[in-house]
Amino acid sequence: MVSRCTIDELLRIMARLRDPQGGCPWDLEQDFRSIAPYTIEEAYEVADAIERGALEDLCDELGDLLLQVVFHAQMASERGAFGFADVVAAICDKMVRRHPHVFGDETVDDAAEQTRRWEQHKAAERAARGDSSLLADIPRGLPEWLRARKLQKRAASIGFDWPGISQVLDKLTEELGELRAEIDAGAARSKLEDEFGDVLFVLSNLARKLDIDPGSALRAANAKFERRFRWMELRGQPLAGMPLKQQEALWSLAREQDHEGRL
Repeated sequence: MVSRCTIDELLRIMARLRDPQGGCPWDLEQDFRSIAPYTIEEAYEVADAIERGALEDLCDELGDLLLQVVFHAQMASERGAFGFADVVAAICDKMVRRHPHVFGDETVDDAAEQTRRWEQHKAAERAARGDSSLLADIPRGLPEWLRARKLQKRAASIGFDWPGISQVLDKLTEELGELRAEIDAGAARSKLEDEFGDVLFVLSNLARKLDIDPGSALRAANAKFERRFRWMELRGQPLAGMPLKQQEALWSLAREQDHEGRL
């Protein structure tokens, strides 16, 4: 094993794994599509380590994520499209280009102005690629809640936005009413999915207004549910077959214990 591995060594390891003569059969079978889910999964594991404040785990997870970049670059190199050096060069060029106040003569007063300048640079790049839509270059492969947030943020940048949180809450009430009406009417699944999507879209907008990350909020809610449910399971009585009222009473106790920091 290599104790101190350089990026060049990592590139050689990846090339060896993909070598048709003696490489790893699993690695050789992969392509961009098959590896993409792993790339997304590793990014989430990085986020999880950060959420837990586990720096040792974060180091390991960042390595796994870096391997994904190297894997994609190796496959692209095999096709003659680009290599890892091109990936590095592209991001270096982009960072310098989008930070003229650091690497050039421009000045910015604060982070808010820098954010506006960043968006201006991105708009110019979109126009140069032939798509001047404000919504261009928002990846379709993003988790949908994140894509919704980005779509809404872009639209809000030109004033297409609810003026305040109360208007978003009013819209949420309206959308929930429409969903309930379709449920009561026995609507088809496609219609229910459409109305449910509208509710989620408005919830995403509410999260943006509150400066809440929906993914982090749901992770916390999941952890809270799991913590409380596991406490219920340890009370000595099987939950399966237990009357709902009794389950709800246990849940109330679990909530109390949780609020007091005993779980």
